[in-house]
Amino acid sequence: MKRILYHGSDRIIAAPVFGAGKAGNDFGLGFYCTENRQTASEWAVTQISKSANGFVNRYSIETDGLRIINLNNPEYCILHWLAVLLNHREFDAVTSAVYQAKDYIRSVFRVEYQSCDCLIGFRADNSNFIFAQDFIDGKISYSEFNNSVRLGDTGRQFVIKSNRAFDRMVFEGYETAKHAAIYPAAATRDRIALEKAMKQRPGRQNNKDASFGSEKSLIKKTHSAEPVYIKDIISQNIMPYDSRLQ
Repeated sequence: MKRILYHGSDRIIAAPVFGAGKAGNDFGLGFYCTENRQTASEWAVTQISKSANGFVNRYSIETDGLRIINLNNPEYCILHWLAVLLNHREFDAVTSAVYQAKDYIRSVFRVEYQSCDCLIGFRADNSNFIFAQDFIDGKISYSEFNNSVRLGDTGRQFVIKSNRAFDRMVFEGYETAKHAAIYPAAATRDRIALEKAMKQRPGRQNNKDASFGSEKSLIKKTHSAEPVYIKDIISQNIMPYDSRLQ
């Protein structure tokens, strides 16, 4: 199957290099792309420069025979995504409970992605990173974390991880991402998402009454189970595929 990928950058990249990049990116070393051209355009003008045009590089890749892990598929939950993220991104860990939370997620929700060719998953932008930090801090519930990341989807990354996958990439050209046309709307959306994430931080309580202000009333209306927090996941030894994580 041939797939079209886009990479937003401040330059034209006709020949991506295997092993380049930063180990501290969301999913470690790799070439970060997306299947959404508009998303790549926004990344090109918001992540590199605040005032200059960028470039959207276009590639095709034949994926038949490649091992692709899609963290958005039903067999995974948001904690699998978080487990991968915890392996590469630096989270604050000021208490023993947070250390325990990180260890539990990395162990129980471990994803064997080291030998995969490509990895697909949500992008941990500023707001998603805050949601992840608040979840492992015990400030928001699993459903709040899960819904916030999924409903605020800012682009799914398609990351080229292996030399074999790099060898299959074909540069198909590029287009200019015009800063004046793209940046204002993208920056406004990112600002609103970040403000929403930050607004949830002050005055939150580490107990099951803590919510975004809507979850408690939603529970009463739908008669759903009590919200599950990271301390519940650990103390009750909740495993992947538990119905409470759906």
